[in-house]
Amino acid sequence: MTDTPETETDPAQNLIRFGWEEWIALPDLGLPALKAKVDTGARTSALHASDIETFGSSAAPRVRFTVHPVPGREDLVIPCSAKVIDRRMVTSSNGESESRYVIASTLEVGGESWPIEVTLTNRGAMASRMLLGREALKDHITIVATDRFLQPERSFDVYASKAVRAQAPNRALRIAVLSRENNYSTRRLVEEGESRGHTVEVIDTTRCYMAINAMAPEVHYDGQRLPRYDAVIPRIGATITSYGTAVIRQFETIGTFCVNGSEGITASRDKLYAHQLMARHKIGMPNTAFAASPKDTDSLMRLVGTAPMIVKLLESTQGKGVVLAETKKAAQSVIDAFRGLRANFLVQDFVKEAAGEDIRCLVVGGRVVASMKRTGAEGDFRSNLHRGGSAKVVRISKEERETAVRAARAFRLNLAGVDLLRSEAGPKVLEVNSSPGLEGIEGASKKNVAGMLYDHIEERVRPSPTRRRKLLG
Repeated sequence: MTDTPETETDPAQNLIRFGWEEWIALPDLGLPALKAKVDTGARTSALHASDIETFGSSAAPRVRFTVHPVPGREDLVIPCSAKVIDRRMVTSSNGESESRYVIASTLEVGGESWPIEVTLTNRGAMASRMLLGREALKDHITIVATDRFLQPERSFDVYASKAVRAQAPNRALRIAVLSRENNYSTRRLVEEGESRGHTVEVIDTTRCYMAINAMAPEVHYDGQRLPRYDAVIPRIGATITSYGTAVIRQFETIGTFCVNGSEGITASRDKLYAHQLMARHKIGMPNTAFAASPKDTDSLMRLVGTAPMIVKLLESTQGKGVVLAETKKAAQSVIDAFRGLRANFLVQDFVKEAAGEDIRCLVVGGRVVASMKRTGAEGDFRSNLHRGGSAKVVRISKEERETAVRAARAFRLNLAGVDLLRSEAGPKVLEVNSSPGLEGIEGASKKNVAGMLYDHIEERVRPSPTRRRKLLG
């Protein structure tokens, strides 16, 4: 790195002297160092960008694009976004006309800064990633066409600095919510995302279809290829788990960040596998047994313990298909009935001391962000809010917090509702939900859970280029 010279000026006229090439910065776009060619023959400035794509409403359009700030370094990619202020035809030096999006940005050079307009064009072969036209040059700038770098030099090494990356402006994201329902959770995710300046699109999972190939995997929707999303928030219903997870796998193949991956959702929906997975990770849960043969009914019950016990369909959701058998004879009758229907089910120990209450812990990005105690309706041992249960905020213990986090981690879920029972032997995990509702937990805790989820998404998809070799200016 060379010593930084003072700004080159002409004292007689107080003019700033520019060479035909200068180091500049566009801080609004997170670009702290660019080499710009100064061209007074061009009226408009241009930034050589890739993957240019508009999004947002027609009333307030935005544009997303990527910049390779260092010529020859295609591995260094800076994603950017900005408001579209115009679209105009620009004729290049070779006579070709092109319709370009126009954005506004702050130009920094030589210790000064001022606003300029910039057009976006995909001309990656250009040696200079920025062209400064005459509209961007202030009246007191004079051009010395025979010299270059008359202003203080910068270095491409700044892109390896963690401090610089941390100060990068928050860019608008394009996010898809996979949901078939216009419920509270879906509406909150759209509302919260848009309040942060992101574009959030609700996609009906069953209307997606996929082009499966090695070179260019795609997801299509209503006759059109879906655009490139920064993140996907799955809200996959239990009835379409198989197809929904196939769609998520396709997004994963493309390289899109999915809040919950296909494997975690699949595991959470298969209650038998879910309990085996928790057992493998030594996560406390009620004694559980499973068998296929009707000859094993008594042995199956003995594995769990004595009545009362819970008989639960593997496909049960929101408390449906869950039966409390208060006596051994009642348990035998329920098991025989389920087997007569050729249904798959689990038998579990009934935790009496829980007294019809459980705790829902909402885990986001590996930490519990909210919790509530759910109490079943009068005479109902199930505490599901969909069945008339009530909820209130609750303070959880360190052990309960750690159990919830370990459970979410076992399923590799970034967003999980972990349901716990308080037993004499410590917290017992009943279920790990990969599409937890937000209404009950936000209402009880008075916390902006949707906002905390977006905090995690923004952290995960924020550009963080790494350097494996020193960049040379």
